[in-house]
Amino acid sequence: MTKPLSVLLIDDNPTRAEIVEAGLAAAGYRLLARLEGTQDLIGRVRELEPDVVVVSIDSPSRDTIEDMRRTTDLMPRPIALFVDRSDPATIAAAMEAGVSAYVVKGLARDRVRPVVDVAVAHFNRYHAMREELDRARLSLVERKTVERAKGLLMEQKGLSEDAAYKLLRKLAMDQNKRIGEVAREMVTYAKVLKS
Repeated sequence: MTKPLSVLLIDDNPTRAEIVEAGLAAAGYRLLARLEGTQDLIGRVRELEPDVVVVSIDSPSRDTIEDMRRTTDLMPRPIALFVDRSDPATIAAAMEAGVSAYVVKGLARDRVRPVVDVAVAHFNRYHAMREELDRARLSLVERKTVERAKGLLMEQKGLSEDAAYKLLRKLAMDQNKRIGEVAREMVTYAKVLKS
């Protein structure tokens, strides 16, 4: 049995907040707290460690969007945003700030769960793709470094490309390190010796 998602709710309208709270309870989510605004959102997220942040407001201000951006940068988690009014620029700014689901004029008790579920799924997919991209970038940088190290070995020791790679691989195995790590050290030492 999985534990229920914990939610931090932000809403300054008690009537609207009751609708969201009822939807969260019906979905089996655990409400940690309700804030009336996004001031000190980072501090509250750090303190409460919610799985999801749900924001329901009339229309997000620039300050609200910036508070969500800072929170997403420092403590990423899904954010579901219900708004009464919006425009394309605000939607784009909110999505850029890390909002995972943005719903305009769609707040109803029975819509809370699907929107939160979409926010969580979107967040998880986005972060998995981002991690994959980071790994690919690291791999590309590592391959370039290995190529530079092979070039240094070929130049300094008069080795073929294959022999240089084999030597680099042997050094990595002897030191119990990844080949990229040994290559980076070799390139760094070569730079130091040239200066």
